[in-house]
Amino acid sequence: MILYINTTKKDLVEVGVKQNGKILALKEFPAKRAQAEVLLPAVKKMLAICKIKLSDLKEIEVENGKSALTKDGTKPAGVSFTALRIGIVTANALGYALGIPVKSGGKALKSNIVKPIYYSEPNIT
Repeated sequence: MILYINTTKKDLVEVGVKQNGKILALKEFPAKRAQAEVLLPAVKKMLAICKIKLSDLKEIEVENGKSALTKDGTKPAGVSFTALRIGIVTANALGYALGIPVKSGGKALKSNIVKPIYYSEPNIT
């Protein structure tokens, strides 16, 4: 089983479960400026829906921002620096704790850590 996490969509957290290349379940959870508060409960809910345990997971797939780029390679509107970081940090931490690989876009990495692709320098106000 693969846990899928996507925090690149504006004001949403998307969590799913995949197996053998097929999506078993995928759900979006509203998270306006609250991805940190919504993500782990969403993962817990998704695992409960699919009747699986964390120990059943074999890998984690997380969107690192590259898939959200527009066709001309620019940052799309609504992608949050913080939300992207929350999704990736959560995936990396779960992968480390469970001892399973973390991948981005289904691609194997040299290290087991996914790094975010930011579109610009952060604008912290």
